[in-house]
Amino acid sequence: MLSTRFTSLAGVRHPIMLAPMGGSAGGALAAAVSRGGGLGMLGAADGDPAWLAREAPVVAATGLPWGIGFLTWMTTVDAVRRSLMYGPRAVMLSFGDARPYTRIVRDSGALLILQVTDLAEAREALDLGADVVVAQGTEAGGHGALRGRSTLPFVPAVADLAGQVPVLAAGGIADGRGVAAALVLGAAGAAIGTRFQATTEALVAPATASALVAARGDDTERNRVLDIARGSRWPSRFAARTLRHPYIDRWRDREAELAADEQARRDYQDDVARGAVPPLPLWAGEGVDLITDLPSAASLVPALAAQAEAALARCSGAAPAI
Repeated sequence: MLSTRFTSLAGVRHPIMLAPMGGSAGGALAAAVSRGGGLGMLGAADGDPAWLAREAPVVAATGLPWGIGFLTWMTTVDAVRRSLMYGPRAVMLSFGDARPYTRIVRDSGALLILQVTDLAEAREALDLGADVVVAQGTEAGGHGALRGRSTLPFVPAVADLAGQVPVLAAGGIADGRGVAAALVLGAAGAAIGTRFQATTEALVAPATASALVAARGDDTERNRVLDIARGSRWPSRFAARTLRHPYIDRWRDREAELAADEQARRDYQDDVARGAVPPLPLWAGEGVDLITDLPSAASLVPALAAQAEAALARCSGAAPAI
């Protein structure tokens, strides 16, 4: 068993946390990850009360450690307070100013997990008293820094800065070798998103799950085209890594032009309405090559941990290069 500062702090068996992906990390997925020995996280986004009331009891019923993640720029103090009524072990805040919410979380006794995309954010997270810092590299699926750093150089830099505060690596990790690499880089575990999207419990359409299995890392791209086309309120300093999409091909490197073209955005909505393009972007990280099946998340967590242990054992027994 891989015991780290994160597993001790969160009370879980394996150094693996479900990334709280909005729209796909619901109660069933979070519960499955927790049952598997990781930290299941709900992707609460803005903290919609009806969504929380439906999904939170599903994972809370496991009696195991679990948590809730919010998009910091999108949520409210009331939503965070409401979520704490369900008894999460941890609350994760990402993408924006966490200061209005940190005292509420800490006073509740829940772990405060802050996700960061650069060293300035990491320093601020530590100043705010983060119990765990998630260092997200640009390989991650979904939203992240428009101009960030790759996981490999970013994670050890954050780990050095954090000292005894556990750091979780995020971005491009989709198998046990990635988990092992995160530990070698100085992290206390890994936050994994895309791999868990392709599981039987994820709140995604079957076509989305199939697309993830079929996709390759070269099929992903990070930009703001789809946020602009669909009128998303995501701040401009964040972009999304998604699978290929006709509107990305049409508007690549022309984001300002798209933003000014009302007819183009109406055309996008018309294309969604008639089924010519999917209703939501297909978010996926660069590690999507490693996804070849659709297992249960409950079995995937220990499998990832076993792969990580095997990878570390191979490294420790390897002969020195000549």
